[in-house]
Amino acid sequence: MLMWRDTDSEYGIIAIVLHWLIAIAVTGLFFLGLWMVELTYYDPWYLRAPDLHKSIGLLLFVIMVFRLAWRWANKKPQSLPGVSRFEHSIATLVHWTINLLIFLVILSGYLISTADGRPIEIFGIVTIPATVYRFEQQEEIAGDMHLLLAFILIGLSALHVLAAVKHHFIDRDRTLARMFGR
Repeated sequence: MLMWRDTDSEYGIIAIVLHWLIAIAVTGLFFLGLWMVELTYYDPWYLRAPDLHKSIGLLLFVIMVFRLAWRWANKKPQSLPGVSRFEHSIATLVHWTINLLIFLVILSGYLISTADGRPIEIFGIVTIPATVYRFEQQEEIAGDMHLLLAFILIGLSALHVLAAVKHHFIDRDRTLARMFGR
């Protein structure tokens, strides 16, 4: 039976849903971002795609804050038997780096979007004001950082996926199954 909260041996439904929601959002935002920068002025998605990208990105920020608060308030399941201390340390480092990169990508996106002093509309419902703007070349520097950090984030996420697959098919342990609630 799946529990709401994490236990010493299993992830709860909240942690699992947040994990997969963030994975889908990060992947979707990455590919949406690559696609939207290639659109021409006359494309019907020219204005809609960036608005969608910004809205989902800022919603991801809220989800990430909630996820970190949830993680802090819950015990984390222990590593499975057979996972070396080195492997556990690398996994911890990768997880925290992924979290940091998500926040940095969101911050750089915010700096791109507000460089001209205009606020960001989230799905036309909430307005996020421009608080940091008018730095020399803010949009260009933040844009370069956004792209670089997004590629690093996707690369590290791919490494994370490969590690989960290795645990499932080579080590034959429950690492991946636990994140599916099994």
